[in-house]
Amino acid sequence: MDEQSVGQGDPAPGATRGAGKPIIAVFNSSYDTVELLRTALDEQGFHTVVGHIPEVKTGELDLISFVEHHAPSVIVYDISPPYDLNWNFLRLVRSSEPVKDLQFVLTTTNKPALDKLVGETKAIEIIGKPYDLQQVIQSVRSALARI
Repeated sequence: MDEQSVGQGDPAPGATRGAGKPIIAVFNSSYDTVELLRTALDEQGFHTVVGHIPEVKTGELDLISFVEHHAPSVIVYDISPPYDLNWNFLRLVRSSEPVKDLQFVLTTTNKPALDKLVGETKAIEIIGKPYDLQQVIQSVRSALARI
């Protein structure tokens, strides 16, 4: 696992992680989107760690180990087409012990299609694209309030 996969924004060894700030994990297929979200969340006072979904799918990045290592309070995760396949992948990941009780904010290009697949749940909020950064930040704050 390279440094970028472990999570940008990681503290130096021996440093205090986040210094009491909520830890938010961002997973997306787009490197640009990951950086945009990381910067926006960090500017709002969160400690943000990032991963790239293609690396999770190929096994280069173990999402479960990532979550155990970073202990995020909320995960911002992008679901791209094919929605059913990617939703089922996330459901499998979410069934693991360290992930199953975490709050998720999902982003997607087709919110109505994903709403149908996900159904009603208190652990997930879905944001359709294009989204503005304030909407994501507010959704993260709402997810933190549910903890």
